[in-house]
Amino acid sequence: MDVLSLIDTWAWIGWLVLILVFLVVEMLTGELTFLMLAGGSAVGLGAGVLGAPLWLQVVSAALAAVALLVFLRPPLLRRLHRGADARPSNVEALLGLEGLVLSRVSPAVTGQVKLANGDVWTARSDGDTRLDPATRIEVVRIDGATAVVRSKPGGTPMRIGPS
Repeated sequence: MDVLSLIDTWAWIGWLVLILVFLVVEMLTGELTFLMLAGGSAVGLGAGVLGAPLWLQVVSAALAAVALLVFLRPPLLRRLHRGADARPSNVEALLGLEGLVLSRVSPAVTGQVKLANGDVWTARSDGDTRLDPATRIEVVRIDGATAVVRSKPGGTPMRIGPS
C-alpha cells in the first residue's frame, strides 16, 4: 500500500481533526472566520465520504470555505453586531469633550484641566496660545496621558462634575 492511498483512505480523520480545531479556535475568537473554515472542512469530509479523491476533497473544501467567508460571514456579522452600542468609548469618547483649565496650559508647559465627565487630565494647548485658569476648553486629541486642548469661545458657564 503506497503513501497516497493510505492518506486517501484515512483522510476522513484529518477532516474531523481540522473541523474540531477550527471549532475550538472559533470559540476563542468569536469572529465567525474559523466557523466558515470548519464548514469548508465539513464539505471536504462529505466529499471524502462520497468517494471523491483527495485532490477533489481539498478543492471542494477550499471553494466551500471561500464561498462561506465571502457570502455568509458578512451578513451573519451584521446580524450579530446590530444591537451593539455605537457610542464612542475610551479615548474616542474624550475627543470634543469640554472642560475648564485648572492650572495654566501652554504648548510648552503642561497644566491641568477638568473635563465635563469629572476627570482631571494633564494638558497642553493646541497651537501657540496660553490658556489661563477658568478658561473653557475643548479636547482636540489625546497624546499618551496628556490631553491636547484648545480654547472654547464664549457660551454659558458649565458645571463640571461633583466638587
